[in-house]
Amino acid sequence: MTTSPDLLNDAPETPSADLPYATLSGDSKRSIEQIALLLFITVPFVALLAAVPLAWGWGVSWLDLGLLVAMYYIGCHGITIGFHRYFTHGSFKAKRPLRIALAVMGSLAVEGPLVRWVADHRKHHKFSDAEGDPHSPWRFGESVPALMRGLWWAHIAWMFDEERTPQHKYAPDLIKDPALVRISRDFIYWTILSLAIPPLVGGLVTMSWWGAFTAFFWGSLVRVALLHHVTWSINSICHAVGKRPFKSRDRSGNVWWLAVLSCGESWHNLHHAEPTSARHGVLRGQVDSSARLIRWFEKLGWAYDVRWPSASRIDARRQSEAADPA
Repeated sequence: MTTSPDLLNDAPETPSADLPYATLSGDSKRSIEQIALLLFITVPFVALLAAVPLAWGWGVSWLDLGLLVAMYYIGCHGITIGFHRYFTHGSFKAKRPLRIALAVMGSLAVEGPLVRWVADHRKHHKFSDAEGDPHSPWRFGESVPALMRGLWWAHIAWMFDEERTPQHKYAPDLIKDPALVRISRDFIYWTILSLAIPPLVGGLVTMSWWGAFTAFFWGSLVRVALLHHVTWSINSICHAVGKRPFKSRDRSGNVWWLAVLSCGESWHNLHHAEPTSARHGVLRGQVDSSARLIRWFEKLGWAYDVRWPSASRIDARRQSEAADPA
């Protein structure tokens, strides 16, 4: 899978009503979609804020933590390997079962429908940190107040913007696949499934409603909130601060302390220097669990034509000296 040159033309287009455009399908439901988006953001975030005092008050079980970690990394790798490196950038080719599995795993992260996610991200790369970028933290200027406003925009506020990326223009390859369109359209059902799995497992294992409730709190709400803010931090923090050892035309930086939680995505400078690379953490000590899993998929024969960065290519992209954030 590769990004078609047609995705980068600037001709105005009129979206077709039969495309997987809105989260709840159909432009007429835009207001309902905005309300749903607000709920998907605020409810898990409130749970995240309540997590520490509640853990102190009535504790958290190993089962709850196990469900949180398992569901977190299923969704996180679904986004990083599936939505991002595979569907958006074509870093490798995948056998059909893996292709579908990655689409479902990414949908369980509750970050929006597949086709929309890919279209937005391709547009981001086309205009990265310049006019037209959907979520650049430098949108309002470079002063401290402007950057604070920009960080908020890049982290959350851009998702409520009325101007939406034309999916038929930026993701026509996905729209041609009926199975992917169906998965994208059914985002609300994947969300329900994602939120339902932890309490179902917790309730069955403990055979109690309390076990189901605590599993829902930790494995569903806290997990979704944590994954949301880690992913959104790639848009905001990683385009505002961080080391920049590689040449790129934007302000993408490497933020080491997000690497494990972001499954390797926070080695963001190399990604913008080489967007199709299957590995983002290319320097010594840069943990990239997504690249490791792609390697395993390749060895199993599930993935092929993987775009691993060569040493010569990495060296060619290096700055004369590592650049710190401006």
